[in-house]
Amino acid sequence: MDEPTLTIDGVGPMPVERPATVAELCDIVRRCAADRTAIYSVGGGTLLDYGTPPARPGIALSTTKLDHVIDFPARDMTITVQAGVTMARLNEITKAERLWLPIDVPNPETATLGGSMAANVSGPRRYGYGTFRDYVIGVTLVNDRGEETKAGGRVVKNVAGYDLMKLYTGSLGTLGVVTQVTLKLKPMPERWASWGGICARDRLPAVLDQLHRTATRPVMVGFIRGGHNPASFDEFWGVSVVFEGGADAVNWQADCIRREFSGERLRVEDGAHGDGSMPGVLGGTFAGLVFRIGLRPSAAAAFAERAATIPGLHLNADAAGAVIRGYMYEVTPLETARDLIARMMDWSKESGGNLVIKRCPADWKKSLPVWGRPPADLALQKAVKHALDPNAIFNPGRFVTDAF
Repeated sequence: MDEPTLTIDGVGPMPVERPATVAELCDIVRRCAADRTAIYSVGGGTLLDYGTPPARPGIALSTTKLDHVIDFPARDMTITVQAGVTMARLNEITKAERLWLPIDVPNPETATLGGSMAANVSGPRRYGYGTFRDYVIGVTLVNDRGEETKAGGRVVKNVAGYDLMKLYTGSLGTLGVVTQVTLKLKPMPERWASWGGICARDRLPAVLDQLHRTATRPVMVGFIRGGHNPASFDEFWGVSVVFEGGADAVNWQADCIRREFSGERLRVEDGAHGDGSMPGVLGGTFAGLVFRIGLRPSAAAAFAERAATIPGLHLNADAAGAVIRGYMYEVTPLETARDLIARMMDWSKESGGNLVIKRCPADWKKSLPVWGRPPADLALQKAVKHALDPNAIFNPGRFVTDAF
């Protein structure tokens, strides 16, 4: 992202500032705070479609030049890096010590750690490994007065006090500009194996129920309907399960899953040496309309069966169905999209979940519920936002606190 200006959801063009040091970043924030100029943190620019449109013009702030490694005590399995490091570079650094951060992030060559953390990006591995909130143990950020503040620490056993890291993770840059992050890491797996295939549409509930009871411990459990040729999936679901870990443990689990599902049209495929680069973990990048629904896993099969009746809707579920992503690849009229989203919201509410639109044309956001239904703790979220950013200079308009 090297453009001198940037437009976000039709608002702009805004000048892009790329501070090379934290001191420069603090100066930018102080200058903007003085005249209440809005600051839109954009990281590597990979998630500009996410969120509601900016409330007013301002500047775009990129942290891509803040990409240094601060500390990497590999024996402690932690690393402290500046927030502008790309996810691909972070993985290369930790890989040298046979460690990794097991979070699936799209476009890792461009996506920054700070931006991925701010959006709490996760993928299919969340089933076995969790999300960013499980790995961030320390953050440094610049507040609305242009001052550096810190939360947490660099050593797991010394982290005490209020867990502000979870507050900042997923806040979409609305509480400050993250400049430095300390992460817990995990040993890289020796091996992975995938198990999957197709099952008849009416067999999906039984397959998912059995997977909830399995003696194995998969890191991914997902199912899919659609792709670019949905007709081939009309009567079937694609099911996939992945194991990662030590070679003996993975081999045992692969044998166990074969026995547990001996009557299904599913198979085990051996994987290569575990290196965090297993294919096929993310999709839908080029879809025109993308939404994400969080559900109770027990409701996933019934919800998916209803959603599968909608023509042109492609579904990709992970975390055993707790997260279902919907994609519309074909150009869809706004009225059709509005009806689809309304139906998805009603069904997700019945299943104890909610919907968030991850991508759609910018002009649609004025009439679509980008953040779904108001969260139960909306008043608390607004109070926190006002306390930490009373003049609303950080990403105003972009987050759920400004949508309702």
